Amino acid sequence: MQFEWLSDAVDFGVIGLLVLLSVIVVAIGLERMFFYRSIDTAGFTNIKALELELTKRLLVVASVASNAPYIGLLGTVLGIMLTFYNMSLDAAADVTKIMLGLALALKATAVGLVVALISVAIYNALLRKVKVLMLRWEIARG
Repeated sequence: MQFEWLSDAVDFGVIGLLVLLSVIVVAIGLERMFFYRSIDTAGFTNIKALELELTKRLLVVASVASNAPYIGLLGTVLGIMLTFYNMSLDAAADVTKIMLGLALALKATAVGLVVALISVAIYNALLRKVKVLMLRWEIARG
């Protein structure tokens, strides 16, 4: 079958990539939260140096948050293409088989949305903590 690789691409490629990105985002979120708890802002003489230190790796979290839905959508498009291809091979395609193929294709979008929601929540929490730490630094410098 010419498009047989699409099924594996959706299941292992797209969804696997989304799961990996989710693990990376959670790991960065945990690392940053532990870092924020241990940082001594009094050791910084410049607000810009503090900001650089506090915002490390936040770009990764923001990028995953904004791109995960598109990666999921790509998986859905590939899954739908596979379903249509399989329908063209079997003239007597069963409606149940078609609906199953479409439902499985949509799981990539669902996973992409879940990863994006998790990433946005982590990003917002981290950004809030950065702002609080910077304000505390400014207040201390008074």
